[in-house]
Amino acid sequence: MKEVLNDIERWRKQGKRVAVARVVEVEGSGPRDPGATMAVSDSGEVAGSVSGGCVEGAVLTEALSILDGTRPPGIVTFGYSDDDAFAVGLTCGGTIHLFIEELNW
Repeated sequence: MKEVLNDIERWRKQGKRVAVARVVEVEGSGPRDPGATMAVSDSGEVAGSVSGGCVEGAVLTEALSILDGTRPPGIVTFGYSDDDAFAVGLTCGGTIHLFIEELNW
């Protein structure tokens, strides 16, 4: 989370809303450990990483959906058997669980 705080602070000062995605669990082999964080501004800017680039595009889409109110905050899962995860490059053989929510502070 520390590596994204400067970006979050800058976005908030600019009046932007921010969603944060955090790895909360990894099953099997995963690209990042629990605690890895990615922040997304409502204008689509990204800071940090939850998968080393494997599923960031899909996470961006989920985060923007939370910010625009079309999806509630919650757990999103990507795994090797998940066609979406495989299509975007999560080929490490594991499953990652992310909690994505709007940052309200």
